[in-house]
Amino acid sequence: MGPPRDPFSPETTKHITLIAFLAWVGLGADGLSSSCYGPEEAFKALGPYMGLGLWLAVATALTVFIISIGYNQVIELLPTGGGGYKVATMLLGRRAGLVSGSALVVDYILTIAISVAAGVDALFSLVSPHWQVFKIPAEALLLLVLLVLNLRGIKESVQFLLPIFLGFVVTHAFLIIYGIAVRLPHFHSTVPVQLHDITILAHRTGIVFVIALFLRAYSLGGGTYTGIEAVSNNISSLKEPRVRTGKLTMFYMAASLSFVAGGIILLYLLWNVHIVPGETLNAVVFGDILKSWHWGSINVGRYLLWTTLALEAGLLIVAANTGFLGGPAVLANMANDYWVPRRFAQLSDRLVTRNGILVMGLSALTVLLGARGEVGVLVVLYSINVFLTFTLTLLGLSLYWWRNRGTEPEWPRRILVSVPGFILTASILIVTLEEKFYEGGWVTVLVTVSLIIVGFVIERHYRRIQRRLANLDEVLTQIPEPPSHPPAPKMDKNEPTAAFFVSNYQGVGIHSLLNVQRLFPGYFKNFIFLSVGVVDNSRMKGARNMDNLIEDTDRQLATYVGFCTAHGLPSAGRSSFGMDAVDSAVKLADETLKEYPGVVFFAGTLIFREENLWTKLLHNHTAISLQRRLHLKGIQLVIMPMLVDVPR
Repeated sequence: MGPPRDPFSPETTKHITLIAFLAWVGLGADGLSSSCYGPEEAFKALGPYMGLGLWLAVATALTVFIISIGYNQVIELLPTGGGGYKVATMLLGRRAGLVSGSALVVDYILTIAISVAAGVDALFSLVSPHWQVFKIPAEALLLLVLLVLNLRGIKESVQFLLPIFLGFVVTHAFLIIYGIAVRLPHFHSTVPVQLHDITILAHRTGIVFVIALFLRAYSLGGGTYTGIEAVSNNISSLKEPRVRTGKLTMFYMAASLSFVAGGIILLYLLWNVHIVPGETLNAVVFGDILKSWHWGSINVGRYLLWTTLALEAGLLIVAANTGFLGGPAVLANMANDYWVPRRFAQLSDRLVTRNGILVMGLSALTVLLGARGEVGVLVVLYSINVFLTFTLTLLGLSLYWWRNRGTEPEWPRRILVSVPGFILTASILIVTLEEKFYEGGWVTVLVTVSLIIVGFVIERHYRRIQRRLANLDEVLTQIPEPPSHPPAPKMDKNEPTAAFFVSNYQGVGIHSLLNVQRLFPGYFKNFIFLSVGVVDNSRMKGARNMDNLIEDTDRQLATYVGFCTAHGLPSAGRSSFGMDAVDSAVKLADETLKEYPGVVFFAGTLIFREENLWTKLLHNHTAISLQRRLHLKGIQLVIMPMLVDVPR
């Protein structure tokens, strides 16, 4: 999707990273869009006791800032990204990290599905009911368009959606300020009456019942806070200095979400909004505000209402993009820790995690079609996992500051944020589970638990392979040097040359070298080691990581060359760097063939006594792919298999 980018170019880094404003658009849309349905759910739960809406608006705005300040601590602790997944892994253990990561992946899939469904619902509410038959095809098409945009690149997808985001912010800020200003003079004639009803309720049922009613409504509005974690998960996508940019982005997100969500609840209260079948509460209150707006015979208010609702629909669609940004980032971090297949950490030549984007998009499409685009069904599925991640993150931060109270001078102030945040999010999680479990929330729990189990199985397989290879490395890489040896002769480009594709200095590479000498004794006079430094998700987190990749690759090649020199074999090393190991290896082969026309290429690969789904999915079989590509160019590559017995 577009021309490839050089990951080592400073211009590339400038292009693919986001300033705070664009990050607010790309990562804050999910949080801001939740104001289209979160405050409504909370206000509806109050029933006839709308007087509690005043405290609900205040509590909502404060909660946004409490969670946001907590995630500012995450940004400081993990300036390379990873967010809730990395915090849980680092502070609570690898298993807690797997739980948090699995919850986030499911949550981001549902973010895409529900945002697209809700956005299309809002758009189709503006047209004739006869068009409803096209709603699901429109959702699927829109989701695929977003998928393509994200394969094109992060900044491109954000810039494309920027006008919709800004339109939403401007219209809603204006309507909130105008709506409050118009009704504020009537505050003493409306709100005290509603508060009086609360006083009567407290006398009849007790203050505990009133508090329980308020807490239930507060918890059911938990969807308002979704998306706050997106900045800390994607900190590596921000411009340097990343911590500062991340905090500024978080401030933009918290300020806009608390203002819009709290302001909308206050509008419900001041305008005495009641449920109207077929309309959202936002549509009702904005309609009340704008119904008197006329310019001569033209009903200006109606057109402004349609524009506002269309922008709400657009923002919900923009929010789906957060799932495409955050979900693949979580998968990439989990792949680096071996919980999911390693290929999810790979980047395309547009420097995006292509495999993660495809999986998120296709999974969201499956969910969307399975739920028949019903927002009510998706909301139930969506309302649990984000608070599981919030709770684990804030618990980890609370424990961190307590454990380091002797070395961190600011720990009292920090823990005063993280502990209340943990209590808030844990309370919302418990209430949401209790309220939504039998309404369909069990599906989310089941899928998340299944993903956790799969993660354990995958990690167990990778660890077994690593232990087996470590044993082989210990044997093959510790071959003693001869007691004395003459200097290795210089390489002769006209002599037969063996070129080995290797990665780290390990048993597979030495195994291939020894096998070639055993199979073709004395035939090859030159030995060249070719290594590809793969730029994956873990490397695209700063210039220093890229420099380390070059240093590590060259150091490993020098070790192979040193081994051959010690045994009197003329040798050299060459390296290449890129996102795709096969593409970069083919380029290396072409360059080597031009200089050494008599070269034969060799590559080692692992083979398993029992091939199964796991071995095919979890291992990329690069050597086989490379052999095919070179064969089509008329270049021969011999694969040297290495049997790995994995104990059950």
